[in-house]
Formats: sequence, structure tokens, C-alpha cells
Amino acid sequence: MGVINIETLKKIGNQIYKVYMGIGIFSVGLMATCVIYAVIMRYFFSISHTFLEEFMTTLFAFTTFWGIGICIVENEHVTIDSFYNMFPARLKKIISIINYIIVLIVDLIMVKFGLDYALRYGKQISFGMRVPMIWMYGIIPLGTIIAFVCIAIKLVILIKSPISHFEKNTDRFN
Repeated sequence: MGVINIETLKKIGNQIYKVYMGIGIFSVGLMATCVIYAVIMRYFFSISHTFLEEFMTTLFAFTTFWGIGICIVENEHVTIDSFYNMFPARLKKIISIINYIIVLIVDLIMVKFGLDYALRYGKQISFGMRVPMIWMYGIIPLGTIIAFVCIAIKLVILIKSPISHFEKNTDRFN
């Protein structure tokens, strides 16, 4: 078994990223399609599908928790960087690392409580789709575990980044 070089790891990482983003994009598209269908059926034909309403709610939760990691990877999290940009580069790096450590801790809390909740109430059967609720509640720990990996990678990148990376005022905690 040979040693994997950095270029191979980058290629693998890019493929994983594409699959991850693809699942997110597909989920949002599916949710939009379901909402359009449900609105047309309800308002023009007075037909309502209980299972579809429940599926859309589940899909909304999925896109929300799946999107946590995407926001970390794409630096789309909410920041107020006008105050942050006043600091020197060395302090910006320290602040960024501390911020991501706090985010990591909060994420771990969400993993713990999400997993506890999913395991505790996951045996119930859903009213509309008639499936165990673990399929719905399991989205919380799944999304937050993926976010944990994204945050950990981001922390490693921040720690290894040179101070010069933080001299730019356009980058937010990355």
C-alpha cells in the first residue's frame, strides 16, 4: 500500500465536496418542487396530502441541518466583521480560532442533544408518512456531525494559515 500524496487527497476532498453540495442542491430543489405541487393541488383542486406536508417539513429540517456544514465550508455564516477588521492580523487569527472553537463546542452540544432526542423519540411512527420518527429526528445529529467535520477542517486550516492571510479585510474568519 503506497502513501497518498496531497494532490490525491485534494481530489478526493473535491469529490466529497461535490457530492455533499449536490445532495444539498437536490434537496432544496425537491423541496421547492413539492411546495409548488402542494400549493397548486390545495388551492386549485382542494386536495391536500398529509404525507406530502410531513415530507416537506422533514425535507426543510434536512436542508437546514445539512446546510450547517455547507455554510461553514463556504464561509456563509453570519458575521459582523466591521469590528473584527479593526484588529491587527495576529489578533484576527486568534479571534478566528477562538470563534471556531466556540462554534465547535456548540455543535458538539447539538450533536449530543440531537442524538439523545432522536434515540428517545425515534421509535414513534409519523402520522403522515407512517415511518419511524428516527428518520426525521436523525437529521439533527447527522447534520451536526457533518458540521463537526467541516468545523474541524476549518480549524486546522486556520491554525496552519500564515498571519498574512488575515491582513485582508475581505475575509471573514477564514
